[in-house]
Amino acid sequence: MPQVLSFLAGQPVLLLFVVVGLGSAVGRLTVKGVGLGAAGVLFLAIALSAWAARYGINLQITEALGTLGLTLFTFTVGIVSGATFFASLRRSLGPILAMVGVVVVGALVAVGLGHVLRLDAPTVAGAFAGALTNTPALAAAQQAAGDPTTPTVGYAVTYLFGVVGMLATVQLALRHRAQDADTPPPLVNRTIRVEVDSAPSVRELEELHGQRITFSRVRHGETSPILTADDRDTLLPDDLVLVIGPANEVEEVTRELGHASSHHLDLDRAYLDMRRVTVSSPRVAGKTIGELGLAQRFGATASRVRRGDVDVVASDDVMLQLGDRVRVIAPRGRMTEVSGFFGDSARGMSDITPIVLGVGMTLGILLGVVAFPVPGRVFSIGSAAGTLVLGLVLGRIGRVGSVVTAMPFTAAQAISELGLLIFLAQAGSRAGSQIGVAFASGEWLRILVLGVVVTTVVAIGLYQVMRRVFGMGGTQLSGVIGGTQTQPAVLAFANGRTGHDSRVALGYALVYPAAMIVKILLGQVLGGL
Repeated sequence: MPQVLSFLAGQPVLLLFVVVGLGSAVGRLTVKGVGLGAAGVLFLAIALSAWAARYGINLQITEALGTLGLTLFTFTVGIVSGATFFASLRRSLGPILAMVGVVVVGALVAVGLGHVLRLDAPTVAGAFAGALTNTPALAAAQQAAGDPTTPTVGYAVTYLFGVVGMLATVQLALRHRAQDADTPPPLVNRTIRVEVDSAPSVRELEELHGQRITFSRVRHGETSPILTADDRDTLLPDDLVLVIGPANEVEEVTRELGHASSHHLDLDRAYLDMRRVTVSSPRVAGKTIGELGLAQRFGATASRVRRGDVDVVASDDVMLQLGDRVRVIAPRGRMTEVSGFFGDSARGMSDITPIVLGVGMTLGILLGVVAFPVPGRVFSIGSAAGTLVLGLVLGRIGRVGSVVTAMPFTAAQAISELGLLIFLAQAGSRAGSQIGVAFASGEWLRILVLGVVVTTVVAIGLYQVMRRVFGMGGTQLSGVIGGTQTQPAVLAFANGRTGHDSRVALGYALVYPAAMIVKILLGQVLGGL
């Protein structure tokens, strides 16, 4: 076996894919329905690297590959979360500040307990970085302490529980997922017969319901043709109108207008046709549905947008991305024009938009190395946080002139998963090679106790504050836990348990930049004590 390990040590690319393949197989194994998912790659890499170290073999995947994987992962997470992130940022400032407070409490606990356990400052700083699984914080601690070895020992001893403890916390959070109040409700449609005399307009009703509903078809009078609903349409007694939205909103608008009709406008294809079309045209991607002017161009309207596995109401302010599937209602003779306008090509789901990928990654990595002065020292946020921030911005902008700055959801998810697996393999191989040195230290048990306490304090603090104070659902909380830990393995585990629910990525992206910055600063402070 030493010969095999020695051969793999000289073939880093081969080693990478061996670890990814076997680790993914390990992650698929479940006990009572619970498995590690992508985190299996991390733990297999730790085990293989530690095993090789016993024979004096340095079985490590190169750091450059790990950086590539991590930045691809963070950039694509930002791209797919950008629009939602900025829309929710104002109402989520409280949870972000609360997360920072919990991490600071964890640092204070580390200092206090480290003093009780008679551990020196560099060891405490490294143990803190490992307990919260943050390599940039370790680098900051090493720089502040002027000692590259001692913080690393603390980091290696506490890292493993830092991952396992947070995985357990995510599992706990997801036990309450069925009771999440923020679960996107399924969309329903209903034909309503209008009975009120107030002649409300379609626009007034959609605004009254916060753009959570949309009207797609209308028939004025029994003998009139069925038309696409326009914002300027007014609804008169005996009109039939087809409304789409969450069940509770549809019930409410039914009571406001009249009653549910036995007619079904959506089934009548004599005048209008309905089709799901794929957004693959660059002239459509990055624009909101309102900006497309479908009614003026084609006499058409959009009722739903499907992104990934989630349907949302096609309100005017929904920004379209490449790969979105839009349900369009249009006159039968114009549906071909509508399909051509959107592109309706499968390429829209798989195009990685290399210009955006190249430019965005470049700017994000450069942002990560910019040195920001703070009293007594400087710090940089690192390439992971830099690419995440650029991804969020590009995902929010949608387009610059004729250039689409977003990426198809499907393509982004594929790149994200590949990048994550590469990073986990490299991070595990690095941690595993250090475990032997760490356990050779007589202080390892005290260091482990410190790490377990810090991870537990942060985990329990996050869980209690987000659930009790902010009423956050378990699904988004699982992403917040992964983002606070700045640990992709935790995010991967949550994604695997939820089927890549978009709220997980939103929670992760929401707190990740602030968590990264505050942990780097705390690493520098603890290392310099």
